[in-house]
Amino acid sequence: MKLRLTLVCFAFFASLFTGWMLRARSSQHESKSGDDQLLIGLSMDTLKEARWQRDRDIFVAQAESLGAKVLVQSANSDDTRQMQDVQALLSNNVDVLVIVPHNGDAMAKAVQLSHEAGVPVMAYDRIINNCGLDLYICFDNVRVGELQAQYLVERLPQNRPGRMIRILGAKTDPCSFQYKEGQDNILKPYLERGAIEIIHEDWAENWKPEHAKKITNAALTQHGASFDAILASNDGTAGGAIQALKEEGLAGKILVTGQDAELVACQRLVAGTQDMTIYLPIQRLATRAAELAVRLGQRKPIITRAGTHNGELQVPTVLLEVITVTKQNLKETVIADGFHPLREVFREAE
Repeated sequence: MKLRLTLVCFAFFASLFTGWMLRARSSQHESKSGDDQLLIGLSMDTLKEARWQRDRDIFVAQAESLGAKVLVQSANSDDTRQMQDVQALLSNNVDVLVIVPHNGDAMAKAVQLSHEAGVPVMAYDRIINNCGLDLYICFDNVRVGELQAQYLVERLPQNRPGRMIRILGAKTDPCSFQYKEGQDNILKPYLERGAIEIIHEDWAENWKPEHAKKITNAALTQHGASFDAILASNDGTAGGAIQALKEEGLAGKILVTGQDAELVACQRLVAGTQDMTIYLPIQRLATRAAELAVRLGQRKPIITRAGTHNGELQVPTVLLEVITVTKQNLKETVIADGFHPLREVFREAE
């Protein structure tokens, strides 16, 4: 608790100086005059998944409603290409850069180049490490992991040690380690006293479902069906794991977690093959990110109440809450928010 309070204090006081630092950088890169349109560069890791298409569309719409223009680049999960995208955006004289990094370490160079051009940088959803990042907006990723693990802890057998497989995310994604941190926060006391056993775990490269399926197949080969749950860190990896379970006639018999509230995952909740997911209110994230990007581009100070250490400094951070979703509260969460239509969620799942 003392450590958390200290980090929050550091973040709060650091954020008080954010506006001053950005104004200092503006001597190299003048912000637009009142008659010129603010230009935002949005460098995205990928647009392959529907989730990221939704982020882009909401972000662009909100930025445009505030009078800004957005240039969007997608790197197709390639570090070299994303660096090229950043350079292209900077060559277009953007006023502010928003990056969804494929690799939180590789994009430190992008932040350096942006600052050399006098352009502030906000990391979206994933932190960028070891650099002078100006702002970070994301969901509370540690809380995501805690909710996933807590769901399983409350439903594992009480008369014997619960046995689980854990499928971690991509090692290139800093969020993967935050999800793991949250999961560990909940699991540690149970693991220490032998009430829970992780019989197999591995990292899913680039979050690919096919890698999650391979991890699950490896666990099934080694341990058979002698486990109770799969702690999958997102819906994509949950889908891969469930496919492996289906092939063994185990789908619906093993607890499976997820995250992102993807449509197919919500359909699996209805079908009973996946047990929970985490709803990340993308509308709130993308809308708030666009608002903050405009403020950064205008060189206006931003006050935050949280911070994330990226290896170099305590980055002012805006955290958004997340929600556990099960079959029982689908209508009150993702459907009520318009995230997915009821008729699509409750159609027969594959």
